[in-house]
Amino acid sequence: MTESGRLRPAPRAPRVNLRGAVSVLIQLENLRRIPGKLHQLSITGGLLELAVCLDERAKIDLTLPVGSSTVRPKAEMLFPKRAVRGYMQPFRFTRLWAEESQILEAEITQLLKQSMTPATPGHGAALRPRRFYLESF
Repeated sequence: MTESGRLRPAPRAPRVNLRGAVSVLIQLENLRRIPGKLHQLSITGGLLELAVCLDERAKIDLTLPVGSSTVRPKAEMLFPKRAVRGYMQPFRFTRLWAEESQILEAEITQLLKQSMTPATPGHGAALRPRRFYLESF
C-alpha cells in the first residue's frame, strides 16, 4: 500500500490539564469507593491520581464535579503508572449520556478558552494556548 493510501488515525480529543485540582469519587463493581484527583480531562477520558492502583480494565462509576453540576459516567481503567505519591492511572469513558457529554464538552471548551493567552506583542492579535494546559498530541 502506498504512503498516500494509508488511513490516518483520528486526532486525539483536546485535553485540559487540571493538575489534581478536582476531587473525584470512584466506585468499583463491589461498591467500594476510592477518592482520587483528576489531572487531565477530555471528552473520551482522563488521568487520575490514586493512592492505590486499580486493575487494568476495571469497570468503575465516576462521580465527577463539572462546573455547577455533577456527572456520573461509567469508565474503564487503563494501565497504571507509579507516581511520586501513589499512582497515575488513565481511564476511558464507556458510558456517557448525551446530557453528560454536552456538560463535559462545554466545561472543557470553557477551560481551554481560559487557558488561552494573548500572543506576544508584535506577533499579531491571535490567541494561542499555553502549552501546559492544552495537550493535543
